[in-house]
Amino acid sequence: MGRKKYTAIAIPILLLIADALHGENLPVLEPEVGPLFDFSPERIDRFNAPESFAACDDVWQQMELEGRGSGEETEREKAILELCDETKGSIWSTVGAGCSWYCGGLPQRITASRALPNTANNSYAAENAHDFSYETAWVEGVEGYGIGEFLTYEFPAVSPRITRIIVVNGYVKSEKIWRANSRVKQLKVYKDDQPLALLNLKDIRADQSFSFDPIGHGDRADHEKLQTMPAWTLRFEIVDVYKGAKYDDTVLSELYFDGIDVH
Repeated sequence: MGRKKYTAIAIPILLLIADALHGENLPVLEPEVGPLFDFSPERIDRFNAPESFAACDDVWQQMELEGRGSGEETEREKAILELCDETKGSIWSTVGAGCSWYCGGLPQRITASRALPNTANNSYAAENAHDFSYETAWVEGVEGYGIGEFLTYEFPAVSPRITRIIVVNGYVKSEKIWRANSRVKQLKVYKDDQPLALLNLKDIRADQSFSFDPIGHGDRADHEKLQTMPAWTLRFEIVDVYKGAKYDDTVLSELYFDGIDVH
């Protein structure tokens, strides 16, 4: 990023945060962590190689012949399939083309309190946190570590409900740039401006998934009535960070969802 590491200690800000949290009996959630990312040039080449997909196709056909489903792979088969996803056209894709929560749900608007200005080669806008790509990112745009900066997702009333929030912490497209920039240590989640939970994030390059009771409009029997109900929002505010080795910019690569009411 363009801003060097900010060394001043923002004690008053930290005290304000502590005061704001005092008296709130918010759940503090720990993540379910996915496999560590490997976006090395060697792995990208292997992912894109035709022979890699051919090997995966052989495994899928063998499993189908033997009546085995997902989760029943041998260790050898897992190693082969790690390079393949028949629903993904790119190694950078977070969600493939297969049916998911996004068959019926999508935020209608994503905004940020601030974002680092774009450069000729890179965008740091709020929308990057929900473009289904590990290669791009939202970067907060204030001096210091971005404590108190936030992303807001607005959902239409008819949106299916959310039961999982998945966070990709830091600028994950490479190990070097991930370490250079700051990452989020804790996010505060608001539903319609009301505090909902605190998310404790690990300092790792991997999907981090948090489970929730369904979020959204629950009375879905009358679709016409549902359409007249107000839109709702989720806000994700930076509470604490892991400091970058070079820059104070705090980065989120992706923040996306899974849930119910789709099928």
